[in-house]
Amino acid sequence: MFIVAVTGGIATGKSTVSRIFQRNGIAVVDADQIAREIVMPGKRCWHKIRQIFGDEILLPSREINRSALGRIVFENKELRGKLNMITHPLIHRKIFFNVIKHLLSGKQWIVLDLPLLFETGILMDFIYKIICVTCDPETQLQRLIARNELSEEDARLRINSQMPLEEKCEKSHFVIDNSGLLEDTEAAALKICNMLIESNQHWRIRFTFLGFLFAILFFIYYLNKIFNFLPDASAFIWNN
Repeated sequence: MFIVAVTGGIATGKSTVSRIFQRNGIAVVDADQIAREIVMPGKRCWHKIRQIFGDEILLPSREINRSALGRIVFENKELRGKLNMITHPLIHRKIFFNVIKHLLSGKQWIVLDLPLLFETGILMDFIYKIICVTCDPETQLQRLIARNELSEEDARLRINSQMPLEEKCEKSHFVIDNSGLLEDTEAAALKICNMLIESNQHWRIRFTFLGFLFAILFFIYYLNKIFNFLPDASAFIWNN
């Protein structure tokens, strides 16, 4: 199995591209979805966030008010760091767990929807290809304002807190421009999807994994032979 990462900037359309892959039978591990699950009321992260930020960031339902929390952390780098220290380790563990689960299920390849792929560096050594979803700056700004009901100032603050899109595009293997029609985005995503389906990379990875497993088993067998021999040898030494 190989891993393909979908990344990009906030409100550029990463989830749209991931859903296109999902509709075509490719398993998707969504970091944003995991981030929402781990802060549900009563969860360990929920308690830690409430302890630091207070009840002011809770909705009447006791769920975290993501908009209120977002305004706080995007204006305060130190508090943003504290929030990341609470959530990122658990998010990363759950991502690893999902990757292993799909590996054991025999999937040819999977997609990781990772908005902060380059910022965190998670699984970079294991990712085969990276797809960056981008759009023009004005479209990104207006989408974010409409989606999150933010002021222009708050929206720009969130965009500027991330790595520039140009830099992410340069570090990626594929770039999908999501500035225009959904049909164009879907066509670009399907072209990449079909290219990856035809790839033989998963076989190379499987053979590499089997070779590594064989080496470990041979090493264990070799150690077992040594330790089975040593008692006899030591007995001969001490008896003479």
